[in-house]
This record gives sequence, C-alpha cells and structure tokens, in this order.
Amino acid sequence: MTTPDTATKITAWLAEQQSAMVALLREIVSIDSGSYNKPGIDAVGAALRRFLEGQGITVETLPQAKHGDCLRALVPAATAGANAGRTIVLMGHRDTVYPDGEVARRPFTVEDGIATGPGVADMKAGLVMNSFVLAAFARFRAAPAPLVGLFTGDEEIGSPEGRPVIEAEARNARAVFNSEPGRLSGNVVSGRKGGVFMVMRITGKAAHSGGNFTEGISAIEELARKIQAIHALTDLARGITLNVGLVSGGQSVNTVAPWAEGQIDLRYVRPADRAAVMDRIEAIVTQSSVPGTSATLAIRGEFLPLSETDSSKRLLEIYRKAAEASGFATSGEFAGGCADSGFTAALGVPTICAVGPVGGKAHSPEEFLRLESLVPRAAATVRAILDLGAGSL
Repeated sequence: MTTPDTATKITAWLAEQQSAMVALLREIVSIDSGSYNKPGIDAVGAALRRFLEGQGITVETLPQAKHGDCLRALVPAATAGANAGRTIVLMGHRDTVYPDGEVARRPFTVEDGIATGPGVADMKAGLVMNSFVLAAFARFRAAPAPLVGLFTGDEEIGSPEGRPVIEAEARNARAVFNSEPGRLSGNVVSGRKGGVFMVMRITGKAAHSGGNFTEGISAIEELARKIQAIHALTDLARGITLNVGLVSGGQSVNTVAPWAEGQIDLRYVRPADRAAVMDRIEAIVTQSSVPGTSATLAIRGEFLPLSETDSSKRLLEIYRKAAEASGFATSGEFAGGCADSGFTAALGVPTICAVGPVGGKAHSPEEFLRLESLVPRAAATVRAILDLGAGSL
C-alpha cells in the first residue's frame, strides 16, 4: 500500500542516481539514431534494455519493419486491487532528427552542468528519466498500478509504425506521461497542435526551352502557383499554418520542367479544422492552373492535436503539486510542435507532455540539457504516479 514514506524512500534513492543517469545519457547520446537509421535506433533500445533488465524489469520487443523496434517495459502493480488492471504509461521516442556522423562531429559533452550532443534533450534525457522512474518503482516494489515504459523509434517522422503501438497501449491506460523535454520555464505542455505532412507531385511535359518552348508544360510553374494558393490558407487567428518547406523538380535549366514536387506542413489546433483545410488543399492540388498539368497529393505522416480535457486538467494539477513537492514550480503551456502525446489524448486518455528534463534548442547544433533537472523531474513523475495510485484520477 502506498504511504507518504514510499515517496520519501523512492525520491531519496533517485537523488543518489544523478551520476548513473548521466552515464546512461552519455551512452545513448553517443549512438547515431536518426529516424531512418534503424540499426542505430535499435542500438539505443539495446542500451536501455540492458539497464532495465539489470533492474529486474521485463522488456518486450515489438518488431517494426522499417524503423526502430518498439520496446515495452513493464513494472507490475505492487498489490492487486481496483487499479491493477489499467496501466500508467511513460512514453518516449529514441529517434532523432540528425544525420549519421553527427555524434562524431558533436560528441556528448558536459560543461558547467549543461550537456550537449545530438538528441540530448529531444528526447534521450526523457528516456533516461523514464528508465530510472521504472527502476525506482521496481526496486521498492511500490508501483500503484502496472507501469509501462513505451520506447518507440519513429516520432520525428510522424510515427508511421509507432502510432498503432501507442494507440493499442493507450486503450488500457489510466494516464500517460510523455517525456519530451521540459520547457525552459520549467513548464510542461498541456496542449499541442496537430500536424499533417504531405507531398504534392506535379506532372508536366518536357520540351527544349529554346527550340520548342511552346510544346512544354511547366510543372514548376504549376508548383509555384499551388504554393501561393496553399500558403494563402494560413489563418493565424485560428492557429492554422501552411508551409511548403521543401521543393524539387525539373530536368535541366534549358528544359521546360516535366515534374515538380512540394512537401507541405499543415498545423492546426482544433480537430474540426483538419478536414476543412485538407479539403481546400486537395482542391488546390487537383485543379490545374497551367493547362495540361496533373498532380497528386499523398500524406506521409500525421500527428493529432493534444487537446485539453477536464481529465487532463486534473492530471496536470496532480503533476503540478508533485512538482512543487519536488522543488520546482510548473504549469501547463501550449506548444506549436507536435508529439506522440496527441495520439493518446485523442483516445480520451488523460495525457500531459514535456515532463522530461529541461532542455532547449532542439533540432539544432545548439541543443542542450540542464543536468540539474534530471532528478527533480524524475521525482515529480514518481510523486504524480503515487498520487494517481491513491485514486486522484
């Protein structure tokens, strides 16, 4: 049975684990694990598995064909009871946005309490934190409900394989903590935009741009017109943004372009806005401005929004009090970026995001982590889990 003394014992143990946390963080940051590097992502998973199994925790591998395998670590509930059948999920992804060789160019470094290296904040520190939280509950046999650590491998590209695993796990969950990096303010994230990542491919007709210009049909001209129309759908007041962030096409400078491609990023806040904007995008893509061109649209990845609900607000309040008891103030804030937390929230599961250690400048060479936040953020998660076990939600 959970007692106030349980939190004291667990957090005291965590307070002694700073060096061990940094050592595990160093190990996994020192592995290139970009989203398309399956061997690297699986090597990160192997390191986490060694640690978890060394703590007596069962780890199941859920194989994935193209991207990193998913790992499911389980700490059983300490006692049978009303909460023994539904899980509390600690979630995180092992892939990063960086190319192979980035670790050699920017190895893991610590200076004045700040750690740097590819993926150090987003989100390998969160993986370390989750692993030590699971280890703490296993060590003290104090899990108030079954605890699941879910370690996926393709979040940075929209979780094409991870999403079904996440959703299957969420259907039996009481609550989800997603350990994306904590905000520099110390806040967690209580709301996020949804995102759809698409590619439009346009077909024209090649012709010599000097000798027989009029026989050509320019796919690049059509792409340019479509980009303008798509960007015009941006509605900042509603939180809707459109960005064609990558373009390619053409055959040579002296050839009328026979093909062109543009990759589209849609962000939105309200779930109802997705369908309306997608209808307008599809109309722009399918209607030709340059006679003779044709185009297709394909979705390559998608995130659902993390929308606040009454139950997620209660979870946030539980976490806020747990953070206060762990020595830091926090609140919920909205983020324009997307995350796997939207998938669990969309299923009605109380979810909060960015409960991981505090860092910043993600996706850039300046990415950093405040090492002093490792233990307090882990302690806050422990206290919140214990409060959940007391029936607070």
